[in-house]
Amino acid sequence: MELLISKIISSVVEIVLFTAIPFIWWLVTARKTQKFGQWIGVKKPAGGKKTVLAVIIISAAFLLVGGYSLYIVKDIETATSDFSGLGIAALPAILVYAVFNTSFPEEILFRGFLLKRLSNKFGFAFANTIQALIFGALHAVMFFSLTGILKAALILVLTGTIAWFMGYVNEKKADGSIIPGWIIHAIANIFSGLCAAFMIF
Repeated sequence: MELLISKIISSVVEIVLFTAIPFIWWLVTARKTQKFGQWIGVKKPAGGKKTVLAVIIISAAFLLVGGYSLYIVKDIETATSDFSGLGIAALPAILVYAVFNTSFPEEILFRGFLLKRLSNKFGFAFANTIQALIFGALHAVMFFSLTGILKAALILVLTGTIAWFMGYVNEKKADGSIIPGWIIHAIANIFSGLCAAFMIF
C-alpha cells in the first residue's frame, strides 16, 4: 500500500511538472482560441481501425525494444526497481506508475507540446525527428554513466525510434490525439514493471 501511495503522489507531481510549461505557453498563446486539452492533444483519436492497428503494431515493437533494453540494463537500478520481486502484489502500483507517472506526463511534454509546437514552426518531419531525438537522448543520458557510451547510444536509437513512430501515429493517423502514444507508452511501461515484479530479466 505504501508503494501505491508513493506512486500516486509522484504521478501527481510528474503531471504538474511536465504540464507546467505547456500550460503557461497555452495561456499566453492559445487560451482564447482553443481549450487546453484540445491544444495538447487530449482528445478522441481519429482513424478508427487503422489507428487501433497502428497502436497494436507499435506496442508489439515497443515490447520487443523494451525487453531488449531491460536486458541491456538488467544489473542496473531503473525506475521499475521499486517493483523488483514483489510479484502480483505490485500490480496496482505498476499500473499507476505506467499510466500516470511516466507515460501520460511524457506524452504531454514530448508529443503533445514539443512535437505540435515545432510542427507549427518547422513542419512535421523535422519536428517529429527532434522530439524523438530528445526523448531518446533523455533515456540514454539516464544510463550513460552506468552502461557506457555504446549501450547508451543503443538506448537512444531504440527509444528514439519508438518515439518517432508514436509521434507519427498521433499526428498522421489519430488527428493530433496523444491518446494512441499514451496507450503504447503505458503498455511498454506496464511490461517493464511486470518484468521487474516477477524478476524476468
